[in-house]
Amino acid sequence: MELTLSIPALLFPAISLSMLAYNARYLAIAALIRELYRQYRANASDNLGKQVRQLQRRLEIIKQMQAAAILSFLFSALCMLLIYLQWGFWANLFFGLSLFCLIISLVLSFIEVQLSTRALGIQLTDIGGANTKNPVR
Repeated sequence: MELTLSIPALLFPAISLSMLAYNARYLAIAALIRELYRQYRANASDNLGKQVRQLQRRLEIIKQMQAAAILSFLFSALCMLLIYLQWGFWANLFFGLSLFCLIISLVLSFIEVQLSTRALGIQLTDIGGANTKNPVR
């Protein structure tokens, strides 16, 4: 199969949209951390500390997701340049690297979503436990 300019160009919208989604997740978590920090300053508790540690882990994963997506975008652009220069071997290599980085980014995104869902489940359990102790009528 011959690699043409249009093939790596197909990755541009996918990578751009994933980077937008990652940035939105980052901003949402940053706002949550700021709110938890205010709560922690007002009333320090172990539960808030656990939530902050979990959010720190998620932020680190999001940082890695963004880095992998940026590398994917860069390798895709370099692939297009190499195709233009008619350096087929290197173009194929950089296209493969671009796909590999995109896959890493998506796997990290999957892991982060799982952590997020687990954290929400814990909070819902806490709310459910609070309701069974003191039922609302």
